[in-house]
Amino acid sequence: MSRPIYGDPVHDGAADPTVIHRAGTDEWWMFYTNRRADLGGEGFGWIHGSAIGTAVSRDGGLTWTYRGTVAGLDAPEHPGLNTHWAPEVIRAEGAYHMFLTYMPGASDSAAEADRRIVQFTSPDLESWTRVGELPRTSRNVIDAAVARCPDGLYRLWYKDEGKGSATYALTSPDLRDWRLEGEIIPGAPDAPPHEGPNVFALGGWWWMITDEWRGLAVYRSDDARAWQRQGLILGDPGSHPADRRFARHADVVPQGDHAALYYFTHPDWAERETPVPVDFRERRTVIHLARIAVEDGRLIASRDVEPWPLDPALADGG
Repeated sequence: MSRPIYGDPVHDGAADPTVIHRAGTDEWWMFYTNRRADLGGEGFGWIHGSAIGTAVSRDGGLTWTYRGTVAGLDAPEHPGLNTHWAPEVIRAEGAYHMFLTYMPGASDSAAEADRRIVQFTSPDLESWTRVGELPRTSRNVIDAAVARCPDGLYRLWYKDEGKGSATYALTSPDLRDWRLEGEIIPGAPDAPPHEGPNVFALGGWWWMITDEWRGLAVYRSDDARAWQRQGLILGDPGSHPADRRFARHADVVPQGDHAALYYFTHPDWAERETPVPVDFRERRTVIHLARIAVEDGRLIASRDVEPWPLDPALADGG
């Protein structure tokens, strides 16, 4: 069954999950956008003003327990309620690194965009130190994904909403000095707009998935630089009543010859019939798990699976 594996117990708006093993322990940590699905009102305030929620599993991801929200992510010059989205957390260069979408304030409007990606570091996943803002190509960049590529450089892929909702990339030799590489996957009007890139290695290839709001688009590469589109996965409904909608903004944890893919859905929002969710029932989101693998050079996904224990020895950055 493709039943939800986690729901936020405070606002019921867990979205944009990322999962990482805490080195030296039996803990797996999930960081996620803690949308305020229960806020009410007719505007977009429910997706703004969000904190970053955390949940911890001590049984390899079979069960998850809410741990609270991450403190200390606001810029000193922005007192009050601010917006935090789509955390990307990796372990590299002797520390944990978080790349966070940040927007000052909690506007009720979707049009007032001043979004940027901010980097933090931590020794333990608990306390975070602000490193600074990364270069951006417009005033509306979100959804970071980071990996070390075959050429030895770290790449950070992100969505630029100001440029057709395309995927752009930055490069760095050391996770400190970041430079713009340029557009990687085009957006509107030349190609489908998208968000939430995630990049990983599996089955002898590099893969990128993006959220096209109708399922996850799949791209394959042999060098994590030039990408070839393969199509969509997880656009068809799962068997569980809470998994009847297409998968959104996902994270992948490699596990040898397969991988765990964590995604979220709006269980009660008929996305193709209603332009925006209008009440708590439609705004509520939950986290699911799918299994992906490579067959004959193609990425195959199965969402009707039960959770299985994750092995930290097989996970990138574990």
